[in-house]
Amino acid sequence: MTPLLDVRDLRVAFPGPAGPCHPVDGVSLALDRGETLALVGESGCGKSLTSLALLRLVPPPGRIAGGHVRLDGTDLATLEGEALRAIRGRRIAMIFQDPMTSLNPVFTIGRQVMEVMEVHGLARGAAARARARELLVEVGIPDPDARLDAYPHQLSGGMRQRAMIAMALAGEPELLVADEPTTALDVTVQAQILELLDRLRHERRMGILLITHDLGVVAGRADRVAVMYAGQVVESGTTAEVFAAPAHPYTQGLFASVPRIHGPRRPLVPIPGTVPPPTDWPAGCRFAPRCDRRAAACDAPPALRPVAGTHEARCWLAPEVAR
Repeated sequence: MTPLLDVRDLRVAFPGPAGPCHPVDGVSLALDRGETLALVGESGCGKSLTSLALLRLVPPPGRIAGGHVRLDGTDLATLEGEALRAIRGRRIAMIFQDPMTSLNPVFTIGRQVMEVMEVHGLARGAAARARARELLVEVGIPDPDARLDAYPHQLSGGMRQRAMIAMALAGEPELLVADEPTTALDVTVQAQILELLDRLRHERRMGILLITHDLGVVAGRADRVAVMYAGQVVESGTTAEVFAAPAHPYTQGLFASVPRIHGPRRPLVPIPGTVPPPTDWPAGCRFAPRCDRRAAACDAPPALRPVAGTHEARCWLAPEVAR
């Protein structure tokens, strides 16, 4: 069966003084209808830039330098002009990290939701307003008639995030890209937003690409997970496979740095160092400078290696690390 989203060897390039650098360097992902795929990693690993590349929103002077992004067989990397606009916001939509800066402060919530429908020819006038009201109800915004005429600054952070979701759903997309959708929200509101996305996924059979650094969110909401480090996917598999036996030292480091509520007390173990900049990727394994299992083989760049089932890891020692 053809996946809804099929990303193969995606590369994003930015010019630099020593030549182009690639903050996204050979990323491959696949996502089916009705499925949630979580993209996980530290800040600076390339998660958000990957999501922007899917919608051809890479900020200039960046560009897609290779690979393909197929949505139900259509390669988005080759589309331009009207052909691209017909898909962006219609078949694929995005929820950005910060709704306060993503919503237009001078237009009402209703106007912004209606605009999506009008641009794609789905509804106009009174019909668009009625549908916008339905969407506000669907995403759990109280008193929808008043909220339609409210401006973003008049809504709480949780309400703004729900309004962003309503805008994304207005085009009735097949794929929803959610980039850190619960950033800066309190824990109660985070849970409500995640439950809302999960319910909408089941009701609409949307595919959801969930970008996050929160492993707790991944455990409760994702069917599969892909871990990114330094512009590459270093581990992927079903959530159960990756959580039961993480096979890349970086993934193990992420788990070791998560506070535990249950069990014996133990100190958190941070991953030493930081993610290197795209202009200075290591020549071999990109995690090797921070890895306590570094071996001679790590001087050569590893490919994704099978571990078990659909589980893969970009590590020379992956089966041993998983055990």
